[in-house]
Amino acid sequence: PKTLIPDDITALGVHIYHDMAQGLRNVDVIIMLRLQNERMSGAMLPSEREYYHCYGLTTQKLALTKSDAIVMHPGPINRGVEIESAVADGPRSVILEQVTHGIAVRMAIMSMVLGRGHEATTGGVT
Repeated sequence: PKTLIPDDITALGVHIYHDMAQGLRNVDVIIMLRLQNERMSGAMLPSEREYYHCYGLTTQKLALTKSDAIVMHPGPINRGVEIESAVADGPRSVILEQVTHGIAVRMAIMSMVLGRGHEATTGGVT
């Protein structure tokens, strides 16, 4: 939604699409985000029903992507709001793998940021 897009985001080279169908064409990865209900009450977002209609990932919208595009979501999922269950549980979804490996990936990134990159990438072996 336009209300959640930072004003200066295009300075980072980001292309903004207000039509989800247009934005899905030729992508390799679709990363959905968890809708935070606290934003709903602040009038920053439409109703859940309208949000799903405009921004929810459905099998019809997924069909617009490359045939090998994968679907990601950090969880927890609001099924029927951000993503259709058939998509979340479908063969192109890597959501469970993403969640399973998420903690290890975040730990490795934190280690690298804190200057322990060598240990994080080699397991401490030189």
